[in-house]
Amino acid sequence: MGILIDDAVIIRQSENDEEASVVTVNCPDKTGLGSDLCRIILCFGLTVVRTDVSTDGKWCYIVFWVLGKPNTRWSLLKHRLMGACPCSTLASGISYYRAELQNPKPSDIFLLKFCCPDRGGLLHDVTEVLCELELTIKRVKVSTTPDGKVMDLFFITDTRELLHTKERKEETYDNLRAVLGDDVISCDIELVGPEITACSQGASFLSDAIAEEMFNAEKPDENQNDEIALKCPSITMDNSLSPSHTLLQIACQNHKGLLYDVMRTLKDYNIQISYGRFTTKGQTECEMDLFIMQADGKKIVDPTKQSALTSRLQIELSRPVRVSLISRGPDTELLVANPIELSGNGRPLVFYDITLALKLLSTPIFSAEIGRYMIGNREWEVYRVLLDEWEGNGSSVSKRKIEGTVWKMLMNRK
Repeated sequence: MGILIDDAVIIRQSENDEEASVVTVNCPDKTGLGSDLCRIILCFGLTVVRTDVSTDGKWCYIVFWVLGKPNTRWSLLKHRLMGACPCSTLASGISYYRAELQNPKPSDIFLLKFCCPDRGGLLHDVTEVLCELELTIKRVKVSTTPDGKVMDLFFITDTRELLHTKERKEETYDNLRAVLGDDVISCDIELVGPEITACSQGASFLSDAIAEEMFNAEKPDENQNDEIALKCPSITMDNSLSPSHTLLQIACQNHKGLLYDVMRTLKDYNIQISYGRFTTKGQTECEMDLFIMQADGKKIVDPTKQSALTSRLQIELSRPVRVSLISRGPDTELLVANPIELSGNGRPLVFYDITLALKLLSTPIFSAEIGRYMIGNREWEVYRVLLDEWEGNGSSVSKRKIEGTVWKMLMNRK
């Protein structure tokens, strides 16, 4: 039977918000564990300022130095990180990872639907409530009626796996009513099938020009817009310093989720990290030294494989999300897209950041959709937000400012 050691995750909180708290993870190893841990840390809105990783392939030791927030729920963070740690079986004093526990049962999907009068910032306020309740938005369909009401459909999963219970539903209703107010017309939660959120065949709403601009870049464009992209990172590989590992060195601009972007890319390529160090340089730059190897335990010596991994990392670290504001006749639509991991995980808090940026700009949302689409040879999560008569509502916010503000919110850039 699998045993999860109680001190697999230890958190030492800092005495003030300006100092980093230290999160230590000591547990059995698996390929992609670093990515899973970084994704959880990103979900909690924490900023990683330094990381040390060490593993022998069976057991790993990871230390994160993170900057928290006054409302960070540290005990819940520990619980979630513990849940990501593989269990171990103790036999003759040797602990090893149980491979059969790698593929947990998919979470049930629920449909949250409500109708209420519209107001500025409503969509973000609802999204914030769902995030605080640990309800993950898988897909959304938001629309506004001519008489000023909103009909919102959220397809969600529950991290706590309790949304089938009456108590959990009532908790959700109560928190939503606190945001929606007494004028809420209807609010309901029901279980739906997993096919509801299945990936479609293609994104027919994208023109060839938009698809080419947003998704088909094989390498970073040196002339790309700096306001919605980062500088191309410096990436080198060296096989001369270790008899069994390739040294991967990355120097790049810092952004929210940077460590997650590196880890998820290596996870998708089935690359294992034996030792690594991540440090920030000032406010905007960072460096990484990672000793890596392939799943077969060998170094990466094939030039083709080296080039493919380097190109993918350059793309993911210069454009981890894609942002574009386009015109469709009289309508203006904001498109935001991020790649999906091979495991099926999407980037956390994207919809939260989009709606917060638009709320701060006082830009009304007429409708919004989240869907997953096969574009090229990759699966993408695409957020489509139709802005409410953007050019005629009296707002002086320019296209460039909307794109830039959304991008900065997503990347935590000043």
